[in-house]
Amino acid sequence: MNKPITVLLVDDHAVVRQGVRFFLESQDDFEVVGEADSGETAVKFAAEHIPDVVLMDLVMPEMDGVEATRQVKNVSPRSRIVVLTSYHDDEYIFPALQAGAISYILKDIHMDELAEAVRRAARDEVTLHPRVAARIIQELHGAKSNEVKPLAELTNREMEVLKLIAEGLNNLNIAKQLTITEYTVKGHVSNILSKLHLADRTQAAVYAWKQGVVNRN
Repeated sequence: MNKPITVLLVDDHAVVRQGVRFFLESQDDFEVVGEADSGETAVKFAAEHIPDVVLMDLVMPEMDGVEATRQVKNVSPRSRIVVLTSYHDDEYIFPALQAGAISYILKDIHMDELAEAVRRAARDEVTLHPRVAARIIQELHGAKSNEVKPLAELTNREMEVLKLIAEGLNNLNIAKQLTITEYTVKGHVSNILSKLHLADRTQAAVYAWKQGVVNRN
């Protein structure tokens, strides 16, 4: 018998973790090695168990799923992160993928499809919810068609903020890293979007990647 796929479940709702665990453990090819109810615990368990796959919620108190994804990939690079969330907004999709998630699926998925997504992740294959895949294609095509925009118009501080946006940080984490207020960060983000003639921070992140402001791994 082949070695089972080891899975770490990360969600702050116990009922979600228990439901997923019950289903996965009913299959012959999975072993749930831990459950984490926070990003901090997820990082700790990932370092201890080095799971094949981490099922990661995004919206959690204190450390969110994006930052948890980034830190899990640091402590356990071999682990494949599958985002399992209720949210498919731009502010979640691109930062999560930039942080290192291999797949992005929504919680309305059927359990057998979830299991297959975990299997695919263990084989280093991507699974994207159709809405997410369509959004990524739309943004990448839009980025290709955009005219070159003047990065030179940005101040040094705005360039720092743009780089951190592209790295997947939210306003609160940007504020902490730059030792400024979240309100100030919001002002910088607004200026960046205005100067680059972009609609939202997702477009700003894609533009920064295309222009080499930050390298995509």
